[in-house]
Amino acid sequence: MNSQGVAVLIMSALVLPLLLAPASEAAVSCSDVLKDLRPCVKYLTNGSGAPPAACCTGASALASAATNTADKKAACACIKTAAQKINPNAQLAQALPANCGISFPYTVSPNVDCSKIT
Repeated sequence: MNSQGVAVLIMSALVLPLLLAPASEAAVSCSDVLKDLRPCVKYLTNGSGAPPAACCTGASALASAATNTADKKAACACIKTAAQKINPNAQLAQALPANCGISFPYTVSPNVDCSKIT
């Protein structure tokens, strides 16, 4: 086998596992979700009025990152777990996406049903 053939074989061995990886695996991690929404915690627990700009920036980043169903479900599960710990004001949490001018397929709530997200 010549050097070009070896190079093709090596490249195939490196690229093939990437192509065969499940496409539905979530790329959004809980640490990313929590990092994005950390600026919202104080507002969601005892704030009023409009959310802080940093909160909306983080929520917008999360909305942009969670584009497929697996990402949305993963983000929802992380948000649900975090919401159970911080117990947000339900009205502020429900209004957060609209107040930040973004769209989430779920609410920041300890009771959200993440299995219904598509």
